[in-house]
Amino acid sequence: MLEEAKINRIKKELLEYATLVEAMIEKAIRGLLEADAGILNSVINVDEPRSNDFELALDEMCIATIAQHQPAGKPLRTIMMVSNINSTLERIGDHAVTICESSLFLIERPPVKPLIDIPRMAEVVKGMIEDSITSFVNEDATLAKSVCERDSIVDGLRNQIARELITFMTSDPTTIERSLHLMKISSNLERVADLCTNICEDVIYMVKGKVIKHHKDTL
Repeated sequence: MLEEAKINRIKKELLEYATLVEAMIEKAIRGLLEADAGILNSVINVDEPRSNDFELALDEMCIATIAQHQPAGKPLRTIMMVSNINSTLERIGDHAVTICESSLFLIERPPVKPLIDIPRMAEVVKGMIEDSITSFVNEDATLAKSVCERDSIVDGLRNQIARELITFMTSDPTTIERSLHLMKISSNLERVADLCTNICEDVIYMVKGKVIKHHKDTL
């Protein structure tokens, strides 16, 4: 029989991994705002390899647990969901690296505009990362629902950024390349929010047996 302690250990590793990728997002935006190449390069050269190691180790832990204990029912569903979230966290880490790459380009050039909405997006996204994992660990469908609802906030900010930057590019073609990098950063943040929402949709299904993909308003 699969021990509860084993499941708890796997969940603890998942929480630690989520903390790392959340920090990667935070550092990516801080490096942009502070024009600090050192912070940005640390995400690319230090944190990304750690993220990849975390993913491999947690994947091996899930496989070994299934092979050793042959779980069924809820324990098996839990381990399989950890495996899915593990892959999602690795993708979030990749998005953080992409943000850093665009930020390294931007900090060497004059700003297109004051950065207001991108930091706001990042704050919402960081909370979504933390709460999506917490909702899974605690089987908290209410918290998962709140994460899904925040996705629309991120979408709205992304759209607002795009509208403003299109105006800049239209009026001053010299801003096009920089504006495209800013749009890329906002799109990566929006994609992270989508990934967190996907986690929480699965949490709601796990806890309540309710499928909410494509119709969140019915929750």
